[in-house]
Amino acid sequence: MSAGTAVELPLELVQVGGQAASKEDAIAQVAGLLTRAERVEAGYVEGMYAREAQANTYLGSGIAIPHGTPESRHLIRRTGIAALQLPGGVRWGEGGEVVRLVIGIAAASDEHLQILRRLTRVLGDDALVERLSTTRDPADLVEALTGERPAAAASAASPELPYSAQVTLSNPLGMHARPATQLATLVKKSGARVRLSREDGQSADATRLMELLGLGLTRGTALTVSSDSEAALRAVVDAIHSGLGDDLSAPAPQATRAGAPATERPRPAWTPANVGTTLEGVGAADGLVIGTTRQHAPGAIEVRDEPGDPAEGAARLDEALRAADAELRDLIADVQSKFGADKAAIFLAHRELLADEGTVQDAVSRILDGHGAAWAYQQATNERVAQLQKLDDPTLAARAIDLSDVQRRVLRHLLGLREEAGPSAGGPVILLAADLTPSDTARLGPDTLLGFATAQGGPTSHTAIIARGLGLPAIVATGDGVLDVPDGTLAILDGSAGRLYLNPSEADVNSARERIAVLERQREAARAARHALGETKDGERVEVAANINRAADAAAALEAGAEGVGLMRTEFLFLERDSVPGEEDQEREYRAMAEALGDRPLVIRTLDIGGDKEVPYLGLAREDNSFLGIRGIRLCFERPDLFLPQLRAIVRVARDHPNVHVMFPMIATLEDWRRARAIFDEVRAELGAGPVPLGVMIEVPSAALIAEQLAPEVDFFSIGTNDLTQYTLAMDRMHPQLARQTDAMHPAVLRLIALTTQAAVKHGKWVGVCGGAAGDEVGALILTGLGVGELSVSTPQVAGVKAALRSRTAAELRQLAEQALTQTDAAAVRALVGAPGGS
Repeated sequence: MSAGTAVELPLELVQVGGQAASKEDAIAQVAGLLTRAERVEAGYVEGMYAREAQANTYLGSGIAIPHGTPESRHLIRRTGIAALQLPGGVRWGEGGEVVRLVIGIAAASDEHLQILRRLTRVLGDDALVERLSTTRDPADLVEALTGERPAAAASAASPELPYSAQVTLSNPLGMHARPATQLATLVKKSGARVRLSREDGQSADATRLMELLGLGLTRGTALTVSSDSEAALRAVVDAIHSGLGDDLSAPAPQATRAGAPATERPRPAWTPANVGTTLEGVGAADGLVIGTTRQHAPGAIEVRDEPGDPAEGAARLDEALRAADAELRDLIADVQSKFGADKAAIFLAHRELLADEGTVQDAVSRILDGHGAAWAYQQATNERVAQLQKLDDPTLAARAIDLSDVQRRVLRHLLGLREEAGPSAGGPVILLAADLTPSDTARLGPDTLLGFATAQGGPTSHTAIIARGLGLPAIVATGDGVLDVPDGTLAILDGSAGRLYLNPSEADVNSARERIAVLERQREAARAARHALGETKDGERVEVAANINRAADAAAALEAGAEGVGLMRTEFLFLERDSVPGEEDQEREYRAMAEALGDRPLVIRTLDIGGDKEVPYLGLAREDNSFLGIRGIRLCFERPDLFLPQLRAIVRVARDHPNVHVMFPMIATLEDWRRARAIFDEVRAELGAGPVPLGVMIEVPSAALIAEQLAPEVDFFSIGTNDLTQYTLAMDRMHPQLARQTDAMHPAVLRLIALTTQAAVKHGKWVGVCGGAAGDEVGALILTGLGVGELSVSTPQVAGVKAALRSRTAAELRQLAEQALTQTDAAAVRALVGAPGGS
């Protein structure tokens, strides 16, 4: 048997839950397993003792590998390994090492090298070592040491997974990446083992995203959910019933693959009379545009197998995975700030794909087999991309592009390649491509293109979702013919009808322009007055500002009609880098923001990190209840090395720009506010600066309940409805089952807001809202009726919110708010306005 031949590990050679009085006892037990399986003669144990006397066989991380001497090799009948698990541990060697996994090796030649390579991979994964040291399922050890799980162990019915339930998947798009990510996250947090099994026997570990996607679960699929924890089983079944973040009421879309027969298409509202060629695809994002085409083909990444030191290769892969994860965290923050949490969830799924345990283990195993790191990772991910592409369901098959996107990101870091320029750099065009990755699409914008058409993809792809968020017309699944269109071809793209018209006549171009003009006039009705002051129909003033992260975003916000910045999220200065930004760096950014706004107000929120915002380089301790722990102002109190430089940077800017306001997040008590104010005043005195308007965020129920005591001392309140809602309703707004219920229009939340506005009015202070409810047109009306005088929203929402305010008088809004406070739930509040939705 060569070193490349698989070594078998039958279940009878694995013992879990064992105990050993000493190292010698443990060696005797593992030798007994080999002897009873007729792999070795009884005397082989003496060879194992002799080897131990020559050298300690402790490998590390609680694993030992006792094996015989060369002189005892004649006692080996056939190569074998045995695994003895000792959850309580046994002392091993003079260094005081404690061993919980004893892997006995009887190798007739060099087969043990393969086992050592696998064990080296196990050693690098602390979580895996812990699981193997405590699992009650021998199959887990078999899988870790051989790479293959015994078929019987993969069955849903198992003594190790005694709890099971039947469930039918109701998600319109099946178990695609985002619900699978929600499920994997839920199970990981529970610490339980959970498997999902189809009726045909295929099953998947619920924590492994690629396994879940590989099942190809579509709407209506019957599943068996099995677990070693009854509580975890109930939680998973409930989560699946609730849709894992998907809207179960949505119709299942007709996702079409390239080259597949066309399904029934929407009847175009406009059609040309005389064009050269019509390419039909599937509409992915509405809109009609005229322009010239440009092909986009990303440069191929060439990967050669360049073997090196396995340990160095594994370290390089780990570094590349960390760098890619950091990029994705930045991208998530950027997409969430621009387009919302639902679009950002796409890249949360990318992070889960990046961390997929099976993929990483496969890549590391190839590295330890002597292959280069980049080649190993490419092969491991290529296999999984191919598996996804073979799935019958087009929506699930489309997730292959997500994994390809992740693969490309990691390979860039492994090969030292720069990030590519965004697609279509050089001017607005209609972009044509085989497909676009979600990362490509997230970098697009109206300054680089008018719209796009792809040969592949589907309307439910993550690329299509982002295109809709950008407001870019797009069609997908047009077939390879789109790749033959020369650059510079005049074309009309109709995203609504899913058609690309090439070489249209002049009459058709003119006709399309007329149609575009009609659509533009309809949009302009909402945009026309975006620079007018925000006010109600009868002229009561309501300031509409923007929530932004960087000075570079200020110009776009002002162009969209924002009357200032009601929330500058300073944490993005920390989230977008791998070290703490210096005082000068911060001052430069705050000053640029203040100068860009002129005399318009700028409300700077001090560092708000913790909870859902992690900054790895700060070394913050992980907390079981991070939203209830050290975050916001609490972190600033604990870390003056972060807080004081930020305050000094802000004060220096405020000395020159009276438009600067400062607000503190996560204020829960009067003591919190007074302590924060005192620290700020010390910094202000140190720098010789005058007074600066100071406010607090109302995002904790206790702050709203003591608003009457806070109001005389603060200059303003800013209500963060996202956190206020989740703390009031005790529902994590990122929870897969509960997120859709965390609606800020719930009367309980509105009553806390009413307490805040009443206290502010009494003491002559103003109240703003910078949470998601301010940008929700229903929320904007109700909040204004409650007495809120400033609404700070994302840039694309400014014009719509202003238009909504102009539709009602102040008296109507006050009456509406009074009625809202008497309703039973958020749905009833929204029904008052006559508009569905969520905050």
